[in-house]
Amino acid sequence: RAMVRRVGLVPQEPRDLLYADTVAAECAAADRDAGVPEGTCRALVSELVPGVADDTHPRDLSEGQRLALALALVLTGRPPLLLLDEPTRGLDYAAKARLVGVLRGLAAEGHAIVLATHDVELAAELAHRVVILADGEVVADGPTGRVVVSSPAFAPQTAKILAPQEWLTVSQVRGALEAGA
Repeated sequence: RAMVRRVGLVPQEPRDLLYADTVAAECAAADRDAGVPEGTCRALVSELVPGVADDTHPRDLSEGQRLALALALVLTGRPPLLLLDEPTRGLDYAAKARLVGVLRGLAAEGHAIVLATHDVELAAELAHRVVILADGEVVADGPTGRVVVSSPAFAPQTAKILAPQEWLTVSQVRGALEAGA
């Protein structure tokens, strides 16, 4: 239990964390396990995937909804270290944007977040440092802005389209346009 309070892991298969018969039961267990006020997990679920009913069985959720539920279960304890394996798999754009907001908030509060992802746009949006692996070997390691544009295979679509500009994400382009750049 002490480890759960320090390290949160959301595996690539969210169903590995889901064992109760309803979303409400999953959230109640997460609240109890984390020692937080009742409703903490449910509020996270509502933030990540609005509209999921309490009496819904986790198996009846879409892949993205199951992932959001698993994220909420782990985030309920607000662990200082969060490990996420393919956290955007199955998420639509709106759910991905909500996830980015939650993760940014956690990072701003001092939580360390480690992502294993093929989603280069997510890495460009969130990461300060990127490590790229191939065949179990580190092939690139450094600041996000340098590493993700080091090869067209790693570059986000925004960087590919707008090269040689140094913008990696749509939000960076939007910010530059609003600033009159």
